[in-house]
Amino acid sequence: MPRESLTQMRRRAAAIEQRLFAVYGEGACSLDHTDPFTLTVAVVLSAQCTDAAVNKVTPELFARFGTPQTLACAPLSQVEEIIHPLGFFRSKAKNIVALAQSVVADYGGEVPCTMEELQRLPGVGRKTANVVMCQAFRDPQGIAVDTHVFRIAHRLRFATRNDDTPDKVEAKLLKIYPKADWLYINHQWVHFGREFCSARKPRCGSCPIQDLCPSAETH
Repeated sequence: MPRESLTQMRRRAAAIEQRLFAVYGEGACSLDHTDPFTLTVAVVLSAQCTDAAVNKVTPELFARFGTPQTLACAPLSQVEEIIHPLGFFRSKAKNIVALAQSVVADYGGEVPCTMEELQRLPGVGRKTANVVMCQAFRDPQGIAVDTHVFRIAHRLRFATRNDDTPDKVEAKLLKIYPKADWLYINHQWVHFGREFCSARKPRCGSCPIQDLCPSAETH
């Protein structure tokens, strides 16, 4: 594919979004949750493990400690025992208990609804804050770049080799996609990545955006 101008890239991105919206709609969040707090906790737990693994431990976790007040007072050993199947469970347990304590002490028991304040919570980085802003508050301030989004952005050549961090990839995507689309990209691309654009064996032959993907012919 010849080198694209930003205008051409935006046109291709718009065509891709139109097709993915037709397939996935807004895209459903893969993490089970009932409110902004349980969503925030679930996203923190999902770091370096699968959403499916998180969904296996959160029913018990939220049944016992599903509010900021109860999790803030939870014995750390009990939280560790519940989330033990997850990677880095000890540090995650400390983070979510501290997160709950901060929500109670600093925000009156309500998860804050700005990127800046969310990232002040223990264990919450930009990716988590982006997910919460989009999913819980429907106020996108960016695009959450997880492993799926990172991989797909490079395959679509919206990102280059120099874009070797999530922040760099996000910066590129924010220039290409209009803010109205930021709400959907992460969820759509997660589903698309699992169904078609997997890391090891992408299904290019049946991909709904094959003709719009510069990498499709190489797989």
